[in-house]
Amino acid sequence: MTATSATDAIGQVNTLATHYAFTVWNGMSDFLIILVLLSLFFLFAWYVGRGPFVAVLLSFYSAYALYVIFPYKSYLPTAPAMTALLAQVGLYAGLALVFYIILRRVVVSDFLYIGVFGLIALSFLGAAFLLTLAYHVFPVADVYRFTPAIDLLFAPKAYFWWWFVAPAIGLFFLAR
Repeated sequence: MTATSATDAIGQVNTLATHYAFTVWNGMSDFLIILVLLSLFFLFAWYVGRGPFVAVLLSFYSAYALYVIFPYKSYLPTAPAMTALLAQVGLYAGLALVFYIILRRVVVSDFLYIGVFGLIALSFLGAAFLLTLAYHVFPVADVYRFTPAIDLLFAPKAYFWWWFVAPAIGLFFLAR
């Protein structure tokens, strides 16, 4: 009788531990997405330069402006969710690349200074900008479910404008 109750107790502990481990892992995986994007932006700015980093942030705005009014969006596939997401993200990435190339020629890094703290802050704001676009512009919800903690930060429509304008405000105050 004690062997069965001990076995049941161990099974319940294992089930509980597995449940909480998966819950913690899922929550951390979404924050890991932010951390990876932040790291990519920071390393890009650190090794390539502050001028190209500013050009990347500004190209996001320019690409969004053309993406919203793109006249042939109805020709993009919509059937499988992953294909639709990749097509829309690919279109946005292509527009961002074109504007990055244009802006890279205009933004000069000789007269631009952003400190390390400013670089980390701008990297975070750039990552938040992309996550905001993922929530409100691209059909990411059909492919991937974010955790409620990330949903609280990025899902409300009222927050879209604030996350959208945050990199521009950060550039205004942190780039000299």
